[in-house]
Amino acid sequence: MGYALTRRQLLMTGVATVSLATARDGFSADLGISHAADAIHQEPVFAVSRERVYRVLTQSAQFDRLTAYSDAVTSGAVKNSPARIDARPGGSFALFGGYISGRFLDLVPNTLIVQAWRAGTWQPGIYSVARFELINKPGGTRISFDHTGFPKGQAQHLAKGWYANYWIPLAKVLARP
Repeated sequence: MGYALTRRQLLMTGVATVSLATARDGFSADLGISHAADAIHQEPVFAVSRERVYRVLTQSAQFDRLTAYSDAVTSGAVKNSPARIDARPGGSFALFGGYISGRFLDLVPNTLIVQAWRAGTWQPGIYSVARFELINKPGGTRISFDHTGFPKGQAQHLAKGWYANYWIPLAKVLARP
């Protein structure tokens, strides 16, 4: 009488074989997936149109108004030199005296801004993704903001920085004509 494997036994034998093969070849069975990545999600609301918010975030002269109110500039941590913003997919930007820089990955006028974004203290070649979705809301605009892919351990600092250097200054700029 022959020995027959059940479907479950056959499947488990295959999993064990793959696990042994990957471990033997020096590869981890977890495929390198990180389950400890940090991310930031914030939703500031402004009592102005999406068009107005979009302009401040994508036009150099408008962004300079925001920079003047940021904690980083008022504390002297970074220079208050003019922003350089080339708002087109693939276009570059340098903000806060060049301390923040990157490229635009995607732009949908008055709706979406996606940036490859980096801070000047990060190792060369390290970029995160900052995504600003501008959503109509009665009486204004809500930004559904997501920041991912930044170096581990930076979440607390960056989350505070978005408020101190973007959202609070943006509210001050938008409150003026």
